[in-house]
This record gives sequence, structure tokens and C-alpha cells, in this order.
Amino acid sequence: MIKGNAVIGQSGGPTSVINASLAGVLSEVKNTDMIDSLLGMHYGIEGLMNEWLINLGKQPSQVLEKLKTTPSSALGSSRYKLKEEDFPPLLEILKKYTIRYFFLIGGNDSMDTINRLESYCREQKYELVGIGVPKTVDNDLYGTDHTPGFPSAAKSNILNVMQAGVLARNMQKVDQYVVYQTIGRDAGWLAAATALARKQEDDAPHLVYPPEIVFDEQKFLDDVKKVQEKYGWVSVVVSEGLKYADGTPVSASKEKDKFDNMEFGAMGGASVGLNVHSMINKEFGWRGEFQITESLIMSDIARSVPQDIEEAFQCGVKAVQLAEQEDSGHMVCMNRISTEPYQINYEKVPLSEVAVRAKSMPRNYMNAEGNFPSPLFTEYIRPLIDELPEFTRLEMKYLNK
Repeated sequence: MIKGNAVIGQSGGPTSVINASLAGVLSEVKNTDMIDSLLGMHYGIEGLMNEWLINLGKQPSQVLEKLKTTPSSALGSSRYKLKEEDFPPLLEILKKYTIRYFFLIGGNDSMDTINRLESYCREQKYELVGIGVPKTVDNDLYGTDHTPGFPSAAKSNILNVMQAGVLARNMQKVDQYVVYQTIGRDAGWLAAATALARKQEDDAPHLVYPPEIVFDEQKFLDDVKKVQEKYGWVSVVVSEGLKYADGTPVSASKEKDKFDNMEFGAMGGASVGLNVHSMINKEFGWRGEFQITESLIMSDIARSVPQDIEEAFQCGVKAVQLAEQEDSGHMVCMNRISTEPYQINYEKVPLSEVAVRAKSMPRNYMNAEGNFPSPLFTEYIRPLIDELPEFTRLEMKYLNK
């Protein structure tokens, strides 16, 4: 068994439960004698490169107790993409601090970082156990039923659409439509989740458009017209990554990040929600509203799912257990063995199967029209979301009828 220090970092965008995974690692490290000290990378892999290391074993007990219910990335995050010239100095830092265990909590780009660093160390005959802890609100990691952070972000989206829908329904004599934009570059899991907001036929959302379905402007406008004629108003949910048949983003974004991913929202200098809103206004002349939450749903701990917090914590625990078995080159995953009753197992998946890939929603998770999630998707997501509020309606009984 390898003995030495461990280092842990958080990478990419945050979630409301990412610190619960950190807490899980901190908790389980105390139960093993293979790790002398657990060090924290301040600002992800950049923190390790610059030796910005924190002794997590010396944190006050009250800080650790509250970590599970604290949003965003407590250690600070980074989106730095490792270059080939970064590996030799990184190896020297690992040697300097006797780091034999490397944990990183993140998404597919983060898994790529672990995979590359672990592979380099193996080539250089330096024993390093690299373990990935899954995290992403987008739910687009391969090898796992879902990712910690997705259920809570999904619930935040659902509540936003529910409440915006009540507002839009009651304001339909002023505004005939509302457009809600959610994050989701390549996968529409978060957009599709809003289907749970719809409890009655005319509830929001009426139309949902994920990036997996090619966006057709004329078909979209036809869909909008049919719904407005039926209910008197329209609720539309769109993913930021919507694209036309030729691959052009509906948002008109042109900027890319360091991982060659298209930038959307503020950094992309464009908005699919605003553009779709404009299409409707131009075609029909209606007034309408639009909401863009951007990263707010990624750290909405106030509306998080308790089960999501616990699963994130257990993923951290499992990561240390895999490290103890020297199961290097793997990411913790959750395997669903039953939907009703809901039950999962914590297992592992090779980093090579996860790194730099995005798991799209299956086509059968959307209806034939491609404008609303199917019952199959509802069956998948329902066990992940806890109880939602019930709203009431006045009985519209006019005096003269």
C-alpha cells in the first residue's frame, strides 16, 4: 500500500453540492492510515502548479460541519487546461510534498486533467493514485446514472419555471409569452427537467427545446402559435446550446473557451433566450418576458435536494475507498439498480471513458415533435427531485354566468 499525502481540488463550474463531496473525502480520510495529510488546492490545478496548498486537516470543526450545506466551490475553482510543458514541474511539486493521492471534483474536462496527470506520472515511474469525483449540473458525464449537483440545479430550474409560469398565465392580457433560458451547452437535461413543473395541461412549460434537437425556426414559430391559440399564452424553455441544422448557434455566439467549447451567455456576448424572444415578437407582434438565470442555479443551496447532498457526500467517501484500494485512473459513478423504489450503488468507471465527452439525452427522452420531454424522461428524473410546491387557482365564476 502506498503511503503519503493526498491533494484535492475543485474544478470547472460549481454546484450547490460540490462541497458535500469535499466533506465526504475529508470524512473518509480520517478512517484510513494510508494518507498522512490532506492538502487542498486553492483554485484547482492552478493552485497545485503555484503551490497554493491548504492543510485541510487544520480546519476548524465548525467549518467542516457546515461544508455540506455551503454552495459553490469552497477551495476555489479553475478552468485551466494543462499543457504538455506543465507536467514536469507538476511532478516535481508532487514529489516535494510527497503527494501520492490526487482527487479532483469536476466534470469531463476535470476528468481529462486527472487522466493526463495520472498517465504522465505512470510513464515517469512515479506512483500516483488519481481518482475523479463526479460533478456537473449539466448531467453530461458518461458512466454514471446522474451527477451530483444535477438534481439540485434541476429543481431550481423547475421552481423558476413554475413560478414564472403562474406569473405569465395571470399576465397574459399584457404579455402573451415568456422565454426561460437555462445552461446546457451540449446536453438538455436541465431544460428537460422543467417538465416536472407542469402539473395541469396549461401549466408552464408548454414547449422545451434541448440542444440535442436541431432547431428549426419556422417549426418553432408554428409550435408557439398553436400553444398561444390554445391557452392564450406560451411558456418556452430553451437550452443555451441550441443550434440550427448547419451547426450555427441560435444564440449567434462565436467565442470559444480554452477547451474549445463554445462560450454562451455573458462570455459569448449573445443569448439564445433573447434571440428566440425576438423571433416571437417579430413574427406575431406580441409583448413577452424572458428570464436568464446563468450560473445562479449552480449554487442555489436554498432549494437543493437533500438526497443530492447525501449522494455528493457518498461520492467523496467512495473516492477515498477507491484510492485505498489503489484503484487509480477511475471516477466514482452512481449505478441505478432500481427506479421504484429508487436505489443506487456507488461504483467506478475508467477516466478514459469519461474525459472530454458529453453525454447527450437519448432521443426517446423527447417526444416525436422534439418540443417536450417524453414520459420516459419523467420516469428517469422523478426519483431525483424531492417534493415540489402546490399552487392553487381561483375558481373563475363570473356573476353573470
